[in-house]
Amino acid sequence: MSLKRTAFHDRTAALGATFVEYADYDFPSQFAADILDEYWACRRRAIVIDLTPLRKVEVSGPGALALLQAAVTRDLGRLKDGDVVYTALCDEDGNVADDGTVFRFGPERFRWIGYTDEDEDWFKDIASARGLDVTLENSTDRLHNFAVQGPMSREIMSPVFFAGKGGRSLDELSWFTFTEGRIGSPSGPEVLVSRTGYSGELGYEVWCRPDDGNAAWDAVWSSGEKTGLAPLGLDALDVVRVEAGLIFKGYEYEGSEDPFEAGIGFTVAKSKTDDYVGKAAVERRRASPTHKLVGLEVAGEEATAHGDRVLSGGEPVGVVTSGVVSPLLEKSIALARVTVGSAGAGTSLQVERSGGGLSAATVVRFPFYDPDKTKPRS
Repeated sequence: MSLKRTAFHDRTAALGATFVEYADYDFPSQFAADILDEYWACRRRAIVIDLTPLRKVEVSGPGALALLQAAVTRDLGRLKDGDVVYTALCDEDGNVADDGTVFRFGPERFRWIGYTDEDEDWFKDIASARGLDVTLENSTDRLHNFAVQGPMSREIMSPVFFAGKGGRSLDELSWFTFTEGRIGSPSGPEVLVSRTGYSGELGYEVWCRPDDGNAAWDAVWSSGEKTGLAPLGLDALDVVRVEAGLIFKGYEYEGSEDPFEAGIGFTVAKSKTDDYVGKAAVERRRASPTHKLVGLEVAGEEATAHGDRVLSGGEPVGVVTSGVVSPLLEKSIALARVTVGSAGAGTSLQVERSGGGLSAATVVRFPFYDPDKTKPRS
């Protein structure tokens, strides 16, 4: 099967991207000779990253809200027009099937952004089982997106975004909200801009039609040249997202982990009265937890790897889900799923590397970087 190309492929290729296969797309993994150049651009200035492979599903009709309430762990009854919320989909056993965001355009129109095409089938099954009047459309191929992340992202985006009539300006956007307008000029391409991201920094995502991809990218790139805007690939993204304590499907959860074990227990609304798929199991597992996602500081200068065993006194108590060496913290850090008895801050553990060797590790608070999320909220 030939790989798809995003609307921004020509631009990333011209910037020297090395491409890999990711979610059916030919996708940039690295630009700079050393990914540290990309990393520091994100932490000190700003970066742009193509995120088109995310799957998008339009959910509309009288039963739209009821469908999503029956599918996700968050209480969407609290969502206002123009809001975005991060949430999870669970199966009947309470295992996370996917994580993603919901955009609310109005009482009968929403957008789901997730990782897999199976989400659309998931929604169809729930709608059918509950007899809901709802229309579902997979919009992945007609809605491409890139993110602008970093402390200078507002400085880059504000001059080139023009809000639509009655819409919010970029400066009025709070964290996890969106607005619609045009980019580049008042007559430029139509875009949606959300104040969301996957870096732990102040940032935005730009959503546009594929035919407008080059124009949208060029407007942002031109605005960012004076600030040192740089492209970011998947390799550097993995470092910034682990530092920020952000989970990744297939790593922090693989099909048998509840939201608490996957590190996103905060998405499970205690006050939500509406039933949703897996709710009873999720609440049961909340009451009797066995494992928890924690942060680890690991001795030595090597990164740990997904699947490395975590030990306590020589006995296995968990597994590393993601590990990197943090350039900013100058430490080897990891996310790990461990037994609740080993999850307390300050607990001394060991990591057994799959390639051999044992390293001391300590349970620490995460996110490792900006744990109170002051930067994306700024």
